[in-house]
Amino acid sequence: MALFGRRKRDAGEREPEPVEDHDLDGLDADGLDADGFAEGSAVGDPDAGPFDEDDAPEDDYARLDLGSLRIPVPDGAQLQVEMDPAGPVRAVHILTQLGQLTLNAYAAPKSGGLWKEVCGELAVQLRADGATVHSVVGDWGQELSATLGEVQLRFLGVDRSRWMLRGVVAGPPELAEHSAHALRTLVRGTIVVRGTQPMPVRTPLQIDLPQAIVEHINAAQQNGQQPG
Repeated sequence: MALFGRRKRDAGEREPEPVEDHDLDGLDADGLDADGFAEGSAVGDPDAGPFDEDDAPEDDYARLDLGSLRIPVPDGAQLQVEMDPAGPVRAVHILTQLGQLTLNAYAAPKSGGLWKEVCGELAVQLRADGATVHSVVGDWGQELSATLGEVQLRFLGVDRSRWMLRGVVAGPPELAEHSAHALRTLVRGTIVVRGTQPMPVRTPLQIDLPQAIVEHINAAQQNGQQPG
């Protein structure tokens, strides 16, 4: 696994995010049907991952520990750290030949259902940005696929009790199906550490960088380099 870029998002720059193939025409104003999924979709098996910390499997996957997320980073991938201007880590992007993959986890209701709201909002936002947006049935129900300029985006979300995991991949259009498969594989192997503390719904779960990455970033900064 290669190391470890860092970037701060410029003012006004939107977070890159992913998408794919059925038109949203005919769905309700949230971009979804009444149950929160595209017609004919089915929710994925909760025993197949992503996993809650309490249900994490005993397997041989090497996962990157980011505090709230434990991610099985693909071989040959690079990591890029995105910092909030106030200092906290906003996101860790996984850069592969198929595109940039990003996972974030959020506090959610015990009953689930947060992804339905978020998915509809994403569709509206993407269209406002000039993207062509479609609804897709994926392993966990509703996904979004969008084309924005020369980038193909795929978004998916997984609702569990007290947390929601959102995944995004941004890549070249000709690799869209491969990129979507890579995103699903990453999500399926991820462990979410929600913690027991109460949080408002939609609060991002904190990302903590491993000490080795922190030291790499600090050393690069001291040498006047942009880590990467």
